[in-house]
Amino acid sequence: MKRAVVTGASSGIGAATVRALREQGWSVVGVARRADRLAELAAETGAEVFAADLTKQADVDALHDFLARSGGVSALVNNAGGAMGLDTVEHGSIDDWQWMYDINVLAVKRVTSALLPLLRASVEPGGSADILTVSSTAGHYSYEGGGGYNAAKFAVHSMIEVLRLELSGEPIRVLEIAPGMVKTEEFSLNRFRGDAGRADSVYENVPDPLSADDVAATIVAMLGMPPHVSLDLVVIKPVAQSSVYKVARGPLVVRSPETE
Repeated sequence: MKRAVVTGASSGIGAATVRALREQGWSVVGVARRADRLAELAAETGAEVFAADLTKQADVDALHDFLARSGGVSALVNNAGGAMGLDTVEHGSIDDWQWMYDINVLAVKRVTSALLPLLRASVEPGGSADILTVSSTAGHYSYEGGGGYNAAKFAVHSMIEVLRLELSGEPIRVLEIAPGMVKTEEFSLNRFRGDAGRADSVYENVPDPLSADDVAATIVAMLGMPPHVSLDLVVIKPVAQSSVYKVARGPLVVRSPETE
């Protein structure tokens, strides 16, 4: 049975990915800071869980030791991350920028470095191991107010590309999924420091923004490809979002020739 580690597993895309992998028969270790949320997820899915703050090296080292003792790991899903604020570069909070860099970039580096030896050890003849990182369209396209989050996600995208080059010749797939507009219970709420009205306005009148389950299903599909197939970068957006700059609000309708 393949064993996956999913970070940021206490909510949103991470929790949905744990559920989706378990439904496909994977052994899964969900990792997050909030032990109470993890306990609920474990009871629901049968997944193993491990509470850790991935911005702390000691916690990441403890995660490595736990995995080494308990069966190793064949796939790592780097999902932990987040945005804080929508301020200009000029007025953005250094503390917010520091937090975004710590969780979106340095945490991914810490966990990847720590678990690579275990991933290598898991590879069987004809098989592969996987490092799949959840980035964002914000790591590919800049937008006003996104300075800190753009900087962090561009950095992690570049790190993933470098890692893929550095692991060339090894049976380890380095994968990236870059979601666009995904409506989860916490992402925008955290970004706007609990301002529910402002968080809800992001998705107001947008027909069918992506759900965490949509992204999780795509992650499972990426991991489930034959070992010789690498989906290096998958950009996933709702149909209503043609780009980070253009989102349709209101029903999607087919244009008649007379309106062209």
